[in-house]
Amino acid sequence: MAIKNAYLKELLARVEKRNQGEPEFIQAVTEVLMTLEPVVEKRPDLVEAGVLERIVEPERQIIFRVPWVDDRGNVQVNRGFRVQFNSAIGPYKGGLRLHPSVNLSIIKFLGFEQIFKNSLTTLPMGGGKGGSDFDPKGKSDGEIMRFCQSFMTELSRHIGADCDVPAGDIGTGAREIGYMFGQYKRLRNEFTGVLTGKGLTYGGSLARTEATGFGLCYFTEEMLKANGTSFKGKTVVISGSGNVAIYAAQKATEFGAKVVTMSDSNGYIYDANGIDLACVKQIKEVERKRIKEYLVYHPEAKYAEGCKGVWTVKCDIALPCATQNEIDGESAKILVKNGCKVVSEGANMPSTPEAIEVYLENKLLYGPAKAANAGGVATSGLEMSQNSQRLSWTFEEVDEKLHGIMKSIFKACDDAAKTYGMEGNYMAGANIAGFLKVAEAMKAQGCV
Repeated sequence: MAIKNAYLKELLARVEKRNQGEPEFIQAVTEVLMTLEPVVEKRPDLVEAGVLERIVEPERQIIFRVPWVDDRGNVQVNRGFRVQFNSAIGPYKGGLRLHPSVNLSIIKFLGFEQIFKNSLTTLPMGGGKGGSDFDPKGKSDGEIMRFCQSFMTELSRHIGADCDVPAGDIGTGAREIGYMFGQYKRLRNEFTGVLTGKGLTYGGSLARTEATGFGLCYFTEEMLKANGTSFKGKTVVISGSGNVAIYAAQKATEFGAKVVTMSDSNGYIYDANGIDLACVKQIKEVERKRIKEYLVYHPEAKYAEGCKGVWTVKCDIALPCATQNEIDGESAKILVKNGCKVVSEGANMPSTPEAIEVYLENKLLYGPAKAANAGGVATSGLEMSQNSQRLSWTFEEVDEKLHGIMKSIFKACDDAAKTYGMEGNYMAGANIAGFLKVAEAMKAQGCV
């Protein structure tokens, strides 16, 4: 799927030249620009206002040193990032990823995607992302606390409840958010909703842990319904075994599907009888062990080293919930050959451009990440609302609002795809619907 429009081709060439050595960011920009061709043709006013030139350039990129002391008394140094990408419709909003793979390209691609994802939620949130190449795995609570305090000492200069509200992401759970929030409060002498994903005793929201996985299934169910089917009776393959994967598996099962796989960075499990979620929660949330331990509880299940093989398991629905670019063109072809009809993304950009081409060529129902996994940030937005009002909603209230938001996201994607002559292409619909809201706000606010 090459870009044909001369203006967009030239813009992408400039992005590539300016951001050399940042493949993930260039991939994310390319995917959005190639779906905006009909918008550019219908809306020359947005081109004249320079909206697209501005939207591909972050408003602010912050890179900083994070020194901390390990349990042996040695000083360690990591690199911290915060990319504040776009604030046209609200304060910057996006998670903090703690993982050795983190670099500027990863953070920029995530921040760019976040602009459109946040726009689709209908909530007033701009796009941003941050993190560090620190690896929490194998670290003691004391080491993680000292890292988080050092990280927040610098980050606190750049964030605030009405400026930039970070959240959790890979490697950043309730423990890390708690340490960061405590340090922010200590430095700023104020108790505000500056972070989301907080503990329930100090301003967190019920249903936040479940939100991305539940939201993924709510979006997918709407996509299935619009095409005359449902989760009921379907076999589902899920990658990952963190919060997104666990709660996507829970909701898919509640919807009548059978989930047969889960994975981690070492390998994947296959249980023909259906994944025992209570067992997975015990292993990953309590014991913090590898997914291979599932066989201790269920010796009849199978385990395979390596993650890529999970996509060779026959299924009706694939829900990638692990990491970026986990499904390549080859894996996508195997999914199609094995009868998969639906791919809906719980992770950020888990499909390569080649994989997406396979989905579209074979007319799979494809739920792109910026729409399908927006439930997490939507519930973060609901946490912000509760903090602003000094209120706490019930699990049912938050879940009901989340369900409504995911339904409206699907409708926005579906309507935009139809309006711009690409019915059924929910990737194009998500990009267009998310872009137009931000673009109108940018144009209205002048050249800033």
